[in-house]
Amino acid sequence: MPLHPELKSEVIKKYAIKEGDTGSPEVQIAIMQARIQQITEHLRSNKKDFHSRQGLLKMVGKRRRLEGYLRNKDVVKYRELIASLGIREVRPR
Repeated sequence: MPLHPELKSEVIKKYAIKEGDTGSPEVQIAIMQARIQQITEHLRSNKKDFHSRQGLLKMVGKRRRLEGYLRNKDVVKYRELIASLGIREVRPR
């Protein structure tokens, strides 16, 4: 179940650094956060859907690696992004 195109374009517009930006870490993390929220809602009503749960865990790990990259690159942008998305700050390993 992919993210709805309208929701995805709204997220891209909100977090894009410049026009047409879809590859910056901020945009990628924001899109993944929207997908994670969507799958989490799906799993609340479908408790035995273990394939979706596995995909969710992989996505959370990928988002966490991107967060680590952004944290190492620019701490201020990282903290602003997680504050706006409502993600907990995880200490680096």
